Amino acid sequence: MKVLLLFGGNSSENKVSRKSAKSIIQNIDEDIFELTSVYIDYNNKWYLFNDLINIDNNTWIKENLEIKNIIEFIKQFDIVFPIIHGYSGEDGKLQGMLELFSIPFVGCDTIVSANLMDKAFSKIIFEHYNIKQTPYLIINRKYNYLKITKNLKFPMIIKPANGGSSIGISKANNTKELIKGIKKAFKYDRKIVIEEFIKARELECAVLKKNNKLIMNIGEILNNKEFYDYNAKYINETVTTTNPILNKKVKKQIKKISKKIFTQLDCKVLARIDFLYDDDNEILYLNEINTLPGFTEISMYPKLLTSNNITYKNLITSIIKSSLN
Repeated sequence: MKVLLLFGGNSSENKVSRKSAKSIIQNIDEDIFELTSVYIDYNNKWYLFNDLINIDNNTWIKENLEIKNIIEFIKQFDIVFPIIHGYSGEDGKLQGMLELFSIPFVGCDTIVSANLMDKAFSKIIFEHYNIKQTPYLIINRKYNYLKITKNLKFPMIIKPANGGSSIGISKANNTKELIKGIKKAFKYDRKIVIEEFIKARELECAVLKKNNKLIMNIGEILNNKEFYDYNAKYINETVTTTNPILNKKVKKQIKKISKKIFTQLDCKVLARIDFLYDDDNEILYLNEINTLPGFTEISMYPKLLTSNNITYKNLITSIIKSSLN
């Protein structure tokens, strides 16, 4: 089976995508799959990739490696595995192109990808399903500080609506920090989600649909920072566990909500669903859904599922094969 791995992209998550691609390239079952990898640079140019040693930089790129006729090139493959996080790769744009030319791919379809990538749309969808969330506001560049401080309590978390890997996120304890955080988030998006900060445990549920059954495993980010930012995720040694200490009622609730969201929103094959759990008040909040979760060596999605008697290699095989059904 001929598989095309796409990574990189023109978003702020380009480097994270490279890390995910490296793990997949090193672990894919070469007895089953004939893998070709393509790097998309910040200018949306596509290059045949052939230098794993230098995957973290562009020293390997040569003009004769650039792919000119992209659609004809893609049509050679049985399936595309896009591991491009964030803008253009996770938000429905790439998925729409592949669907337009009837090219099979790993991950959710165009509409699902677009809606769940956008944290503002996600909030509205979660409300429709009566799933508890932290208090929030959605703002654009024509916003009013008084409206924010009137409706939300400090501290607050400020997030770009379309983004991942915690890039552009900050915490505000007062109006001055709020203004600074909003300016920072607007560097990454034209729309922002502001939430009340909840002192809570960060829980994640990895979902894999295999043979029409959902495999769901729960993990926890044991983060010593106030919130799980980019440095905590990819630079510092953040401690995680694939076996969090939770009572059965909370675990059951997490899996129930995850199943409901995954099936009702028509997610395909894989997703990571993130929660916040207020231990003191025993309240569970849905945070967000990732339709193309990270596949780096330290990413929670593969760690959670490989803890369930599935090897990393078998996980990749299951995802690719299930995406063709």
